[in-house]
Amino acid sequence: MAGSRLVHLFLLILFVPSLRAAPNTTAVVSRIAFGSCANQSAPQPVWEAIVGFDPQVFIWLGDNVYGDNKRPFRVFGRERTVGPWRNVPRFYPATEEELRGKYELAKANPGYAKLRERARVIGTWDDHDYGVNDAGKEYSGKVFSQRLLLDFLDEDEDSPRRKQAGVYASYMFGPEGKRVKVIMLDTRYHRDPLLSDGTILGDPQWQWLERELRGPQSEMTIIGSSIQVVSNLSATTRPLFYVESWARFPRERERLFKLIDTSKRNGVLFISGDVHFGEIARFDCGAQYPLYDITSSGLTQSVENSVPAVFQSVMRLLAWLTPTPMRVFSPNCRHKSCSYGQPNFGAIEIDWNAVTPRVKIELRDLQGNSVDGVEFPISELKPSNAHANKKGGHSFEAHCSLETELPWLVRHRLALLFFGTIAVFVIAVVLLVIACCSATKLFTRKCKMA
Repeated sequence: MAGSRLVHLFLLILFVPSLRAAPNTTAVVSRIAFGSCANQSAPQPVWEAIVGFDPQVFIWLGDNVYGDNKRPFRVFGRERTVGPWRNVPRFYPATEEELRGKYELAKANPGYAKLRERARVIGTWDDHDYGVNDAGKEYSGKVFSQRLLLDFLDEDEDSPRRKQAGVYASYMFGPEGKRVKVIMLDTRYHRDPLLSDGTILGDPQWQWLERELRGPQSEMTIIGSSIQVVSNLSATTRPLFYVESWARFPRERERLFKLIDTSKRNGVLFISGDVHFGEIARFDCGAQYPLYDITSSGLTQSVENSVPAVFQSVMRLLAWLTPTPMRVFSPNCRHKSCSYGQPNFGAIEIDWNAVTPRVKIELRDLQGNSVDGVEFPISELKPSNAHANKKGGHSFEAHCSLETELPWLVRHRLALLFFGTIAVFVIAVVLLVIACCSATKLFTRKCKMA
């Protein structure tokens, strides 16, 4: 009987991750990896590079699986999913059984399984694992979606996250003097419709976030948001396309910046996903020190891989032409645009042993090589008299011009280029047709005269 119990205990320790590797939250954390947008049905070579980075913590930033279903891209026909005659949505929700199967497939990936053995895995969701593309509080399946996400993350059965409305959570790692706080936001469960300028977080989550920011201090505070906080790509790409971001809810974003500012919290930076490319953005006028937003997207999904290889250079040119006053441009970038449109992950390294502790944040490719990065003392992320929350011309305020404040021609140059190119092409075709008709008439006349 005792031997049977020992066997059962051994099997539990072997197969239940939460028992096999109980998290030690007091150990010093110096390496954190993060990422988003991982199609469970696609090859996922990125895990080898992430495991090679050897993070102590890995953070999911949403679209951890692509749980919703997608109809074909059709402009014409019975079911038109795009264009002015669209009559059905392109994306529609999966059943609970379908979503569970997709999570099981993702969790069984050998590379990801290896990471789970070595690192503490935490995370939040975005739209495709929440339920359906661009969904918010109106989504009817969010209760079972929350349960399945928390199962995927190996959340304890008695976790508060299983009892609350939404998957927001916080974690404190490290001993005193080397503490890292991670705050995971839920930008889906309570979010009002797009274009409403309503709420993203909802009142309960706002109250919780204020308590977290005003609570015990930490040397660094990483806020994970599934959508971008600093960049406002839609302001410079519309009407060609739009992406979700905090800037689509300007009052909410202003409230977030104000809360960080008034809380006097040290070391705050954002990490985000969603957009299928990577970039590092910075806003110098949101608080009393620069606010960085490091976007890593995606682990499998990327803008360049969504087009034929011959057009990838065109995508990079368009990325360079898109006005982005918040993006950090540096010699560390692989491409001139300082955005990266191939699969990538984010890597944070903290040197606690330096005379002045420093943090290095990078975007890395499938081989684990850096494609973009910034490095600075952690002390740069502290409120001080020199860093006033005003556009007063301080040297640190290099990133204060919002996309919406750019001159009209600059803000819309991508759309002007696109429609201008189409206009030139149409005019060229018309002129060619006229020339062909004229030549045909002339030839006909000559034939008759002959």
